[in-house]
Amino acid sequence: MARSRIPTDLRRTPQQERSRAMVERIIAAGQRVLLRDGYEKTSTNRVAEEAGISPGSLYQYFPGKEAILAAVVDRYSAELSTRLTAVLADRLDERGPALVRSTLDGLLDALEESVEFLRLVVEELPRSRQGSRTADLEQRIGDLVAAYLAINKSQTRVAEPATSAWIVVRLVEHLTVQYVLERPSIPRATFVDEMTALIMAYVGPPGATRTRAPR
Repeated sequence: MARSRIPTDLRRTPQQERSRAMVERIIAAGQRVLLRDGYEKTSTNRVAEEAGISPGSLYQYFPGKEAILAAVVDRYSAELSTRLTAVLADRLDERGPALVRSTLDGLLDALEESVEFLRLVVEELPRSRQGSRTADLEQRIGDLVAAYLAINKSQTRVAEPATSAWIVVRLVEHLTVQYVLERPSIPRATFVDEMTALIMAYVGPPGATRTRAPR
């Protein structure tokens, strides 16, 4: 995995490796406390204790709880974005249902690795804590999808690649997140088949027939 980037909203930007390591330590501790105690009970004192440092040391880098949580969500979104863009980039030579299925499988794999943290981000954190971070993720994925649709425009029913990409990304994001969190009695293969049919009906070539992945 690529090296994590340093948050841009710190009290001070760490220049030395030791300071960078301290920031990483605080963010990791923040994520553990958030998972263990929930949003309301997370505090700078608990994060400092979890990180094994004094509150004063923590405040050298983060002005408060919200800044730590923003960095935690930012880190999660950046890692998820890197993984998903790699999945898409590796499969842009595929076509139609094969690309959709492999991308959905990659997304589900990534989301299922940290279900409890995903649940906490979606259900407990104030929407304002998610906004810019999830927007960055959606933008990166949306740009890739739009590029793919533009390149393959003659093989789709898409008129405006950017518009269709915006709709597809948010449709997939909402339904896959809810599938992972709700755990409905729908086999994963069936869910992927149904999602693929839905997406292909929207962006696929006119008259495309429904296909299912081999079992």
